[in-house]
Amino acid sequence: MSVQASKGLVVVAGGGTGGHIYPGIAVARALQNRGYRVEWVGARGGLEEKIVTREGLPLHLINIGKLHASAGLAARVKTLFGLPLAFLQALLLCWRLKPLAVLGVGGFASGPFMFVAALLRRRTVIWEPNAHVGMANRLLSSVVDECLLVFEEAASGFRSSRVTRVGLPVRESIRPAERAPLVGRKLRVLVFGGSQGARPINKVVQAAVEAGGAWLEGVELVHQTGRYDFQDVKAAYDRLQHPNVSCFEYLHDMDARYAWADVVVCRSGASTVAEIAAAAKAAIFIPLPTAADDHQLKNARVLERAGAARVIEQKHFTPELFSSTMLQFQNDASAIEQLGKLARPFAVPGAADVIATRVIGEN
Repeated sequence: MSVQASKGLVVVAGGGTGGHIYPGIAVARALQNRGYRVEWVGARGGLEEKIVTREGLPLHLINIGKLHASAGLAARVKTLFGLPLAFLQALLLCWRLKPLAVLGVGGFASGPFMFVAALLRRRTVIWEPNAHVGMANRLLSSVVDECLLVFEEAASGFRSSRVTRVGLPVRESIRPAERAPLVGRKLRVLVFGGSQGARPINKVVQAAVEAGGAWLEGVELVHQTGRYDFQDVKAAYDRLQHPNVSCFEYLHDMDARYAWADVVVCRSGASTVAEIAAAAKAAIFIPLPTAADDHQLKNARVLERAGAARVIEQKHFTPELFSSTMLQFQNDASAIEQLGKLARPFAVPGAADVIATRVIGEN
């Protein structure tokens, strides 16, 4: 689609984490398929600098830092002093781009740009991926045209009555898969802590593997560590040479890994929760305790209350608890099936197209 033939420009604003960025990219692709140009506004130094440019979307950066409590006092003070410059950069950028519509996906850069876009009477839509509304979206909800959410529990966090549940975009290749009955084979366990890994999860699982026991003989374990712990964990597993255990720095075929697994042990960021639901998997969530507004724990609790996942807070996650939980699953295949079955309704097929429709104001 050439620029001349485009229906106009839509801007996606935000970033900071993969849970904000990857769904935003999925919506960008849906908009492009409809004939719109899409450009991105992010924060200088944010993860979007790597991901968005790799995806081939034009990226504009503004200087904005963190304001949530987990950022620390010094970082928040620095951000507050830098806000006038951030808003000026956002105003000049929005004035120059003149987008038809702007989608805010949360994160540092979404605040200033979404606010000035609303001020300049552009169509503005915010999308909240978590069960707890983030600071930027909470403040913006009273000035934008529409608020979109994934979890119904987030509705009370918006200062607006214009709220619609739309779901979270997930790759189409992630879907429920037929699995052989657990009887007569080993329990397939997938462990990961996101693309960067999660050291507390890595250390607990490594210690459980090193301790061994009956649980280990009844599983096939695939462990993605992330790059920081990979060499240490791999060296430990290499010393054991246990045929049931595989270790990877990063898994590029997550759709196939989800299809293979019986049980997934992971964090509970919005994207991961959505993938678990789309794949209809039994999950043990270990929420990141330092996540902004403790949103990972709140995401996980939503599924736990529905009987669709188990939650272990990081402070309680030990090698002994991990190994005993694996033994429980080995002896109760029905629990695995029930968790996956109850997780599936949290998936919303076609979410990217639904969000794209709301962004451009179509019915």
